[in-house]
Amino acid sequence: MSQDAAAAVLDSVSLDALREICDLAPLPALDDLSTPRAKAVLAEADLLITGWGCPVLDEEVLRAAPRLRAVVHTAGSVRGHVTDACWERGIEVSSAAAANALPVAEYTLAMILLAGKQVLERARDFRASRRRDEWLRTPDTVGNYRSTVGILSASLIGRRVIELLRPHDIGVLLHDPYVSDADAAELGVERVELADLFARCDTVSVHTPLLPTTRGLVSRALLDSMPAGAMLINTSRGAVVDQDALTDAVRAGRIRAVLDVTDPEVLPPDHPLWDCENALITPHLAGSQGNEWRRLADLALAETARWASGTGFLHPVRRERLAFLA
Repeated sequence: MSQDAAAAVLDSVSLDALREICDLAPLPALDDLSTPRAKAVLAEADLLITGWGCPVLDEEVLRAAPRLRAVVHTAGSVRGHVTDACWERGIEVSSAAAANALPVAEYTLAMILLAGKQVLERARDFRASRRRDEWLRTPDTVGNYRSTVGILSASLIGRRVIELLRPHDIGVLLHDPYVSDADAAELGVERVELADLFARCDTVSVHTPLLPTTRGLVSRALLDSMPAGAMLINTSRGAVVDQDALTDAVRAGRIRAVLDVTDPEVLPPDHPLWDCENALITPHLAGSQGNEWRRLADLALAETARWASGTGFLHPVRRERLAFLA
């Protein structure tokens, strides 16, 4: 992994815990697998602990790692470094995607509840007026009681959001072409078609991975079908949403948006969304940050211990599922 990722995720406590489980190669972490030192480490490695900035584990790297049998990833997606050569070798792969899903789901829940109470807009108006509003005349469009939230994709994060919404008096609709009515019933949600999700929901939260089939999935037609004042939350990838169509809808005041991701990842300084009062743009902070990195390390430690004991991974990444993962 990169040196920055190693410093952030694997603190001294985590490294000491790793040393209790295995023979840990000498630090610093490897961020280039072509160097003589890297090749010497790879020659002896049974398991790699990887993270953000990991070089690609291609055939050349694997030739230098004849003993390698497992990869434990301290972040979510393994697409950037686990290659077909790894699967062909039969290397077992684990990911901390489940651990990283929780803070994203917590961020989403917070934004859903804040959006329902129109907290951001009302706080802005309060700051401007410096006086209390006519609270007994609050319209019935404000509040979360019996509101309807749509979840786009029953991904790890989407499922965690559904779980966190259960204690609230909120109806939940789900669109995921790979989820059956029976599966949806087990999740406690109603499965609907994509068009219905956008037309019926007060808030739609996007959790689908960016794949060739999902690029631009949230189209202009879907955005135009949302009820007036509805909220779109995107913590997935910016390119899942038609950015131009979203910009038009937000600028027109038809809908509101909470965007932790955009396309491009950082919008140009003069992009009109920056100045839209009904859009909140955050710097891709929903995923694990700060003390939440410890959760990623803890999962990686647990997975390493399980593998070393012969128990097997609790959070394996399956090759046949890779096409559906971020």
